[in-house]
Amino acid sequence: MTLPQLGKLYIVAVPIGHPKDITLRALDVLREVDAVICEEQRQGSTLLKKLGIENRLICLNEHNEATAATEILQEMLLGHSYALVSDCGTPVFADPGQHLISLLEESGLETTPIPGASSLMAALSVCDFPLKQFVFGGFLPRDDHHRRKELMSLRSAGKAVVLMDTPYRMTALLQDVAKTFGPGRRILLACDLTLPTEHIYRGPVEQVLRQVAGQKREFILIVQEGSR
Repeated sequence: MTLPQLGKLYIVAVPIGHPKDITLRALDVLREVDAVICEEQRQGSTLLKKLGIENRLICLNEHNEATAATEILQEMLLGHSYALVSDCGTPVFADPGQHLISLLEESGLETTPIPGASSLMAALSVCDFPLKQFVFGGFLPRDDHHRRKELMSLRSAGKAVVLMDTPYRMTALLQDVAKTFGPGRRILLACDLTLPTEHIYRGPVEQVLRQVAGQKREFILIVQEGSR
């Protein structure tokens, strides 16, 4: 009896906005795997359609990750390979997928990164102030009090801070950064990266806040390091 070759999971970075920001290797993988794992059916289907790829989709998100990961593991033990994508950019980092990777590692199955677009790296690459070290604060708590408390903790590190949030909380986050880090703290706010509406705002936080207050845009924020 010949045992089936074990499957492999590919972590595939996809565009963050502009559809051409996809690597040739990523396109090959998305075409050749047995199925593509995505967060939501609609977004996954739209992504593959834009890339001109036809493949089966499997949904894995915060609501079903435990069950879906077990099912994917069983299929991979039988030799099936999969590609994991996020709605945009590089998967797993601040997105679902960590539990699946841990489960596969425990079972001796291989996980391979297919690098590409990342809003984090895109923003860092255009930063106009020194970034010898930085702290990734990611998505902060929704509650105002807890968000400000977390910002105070990040400020105490004395390093540059990278923050993300949903478009409708951009103004609130900038207001809290201004209050927590104080007037004059320089920031970089990268909005709608790779899209026609892309704009990079630079300067003191209160100045940038006046420019974008009330807007709802995809963004990533870098706060310059300062004294604790």
